[in-house]
Amino acid sequence: MTDNYIVLDTETTGLNPARDKVLEIGAARIEQGRVVETFETLIDTGVPIPERITELTGITDAMQAEGKKTEEAFREFFDFCKDLPILGHNITFDFSFLKQMAVNLGYSFEKDGIDTLKIARKVLADLPSRRLPDLCVHYGIDPGHSHRALDDALATHELLQRLWKEFGEKEPDAFAARPLQYSAKKQSPITDSQKGYLNDLLKYHRIDTNIRMETMTKSEASRMIDKIILQYGKIPGRRKMQEDRKHV
Repeated sequence: MTDNYIVLDTETTGLNPARDKVLEIGAARIEQGRVVETFETLIDTGVPIPERITELTGITDAMQAEGKKTEEAFREFFDFCKDLPILGHNITFDFSFLKQMAVNLGYSFEKDGIDTLKIARKVLADLPSRRLPDLCVHYGIDPGHSHRALDDALATHELLQRLWKEFGEKEPDAFAARPLQYSAKKQSPITDSQKGYLNDLLKYHRIDTNIRMETMTKSEASRMIDKIILQYGKIPGRRKMQEDRKHV
């Protein structure tokens, strides 16, 4: 097992990297098995946080409004990671969101990864649960504030050390860093035509929204336009050619 890596965790607005947003990133650089530097940031996604996510994480819309803009946050995070492998609990989930944003922003993010969830499933198969909070209880690890990114990342680092101490000699292959795979398609930003049509729909139907259009992707704008038309209807008298441009 490598002693040098980036341990990380993300909090997101949902489970789908093609549709949902990264709300918070927490990470630590590990050298010779010890934490030498940490990274933590909230990200202003430009969209309201679902109520269930606020209940889970404690992160509110007011808190995210104080966060960094998306490109700034990810640029700093990718620089923090450098060429080190990454560690996480169910690291494929976090990697899929990070990879999607890397593709959107034009960054390379090819990584080897270590997954404490996969390790635990192999060496602790008899436990009723291998969720991070339950494994922290099993090993007596202080989880800090569960479902906040940096605390979860640091707990994952401590979990790896405990697992290695107990099972590393017996199951060394389980701890090897392996290439992570996620196929991400670049998401284009909202077009000017979509902004115009969406603004017209919102004004005509008197719909209030705190979504910032400049943060939306082309596909997100298209889905929002379709949802409004389905629920409220089209703008009477609007020329069909103009309506067809909502997807352009």
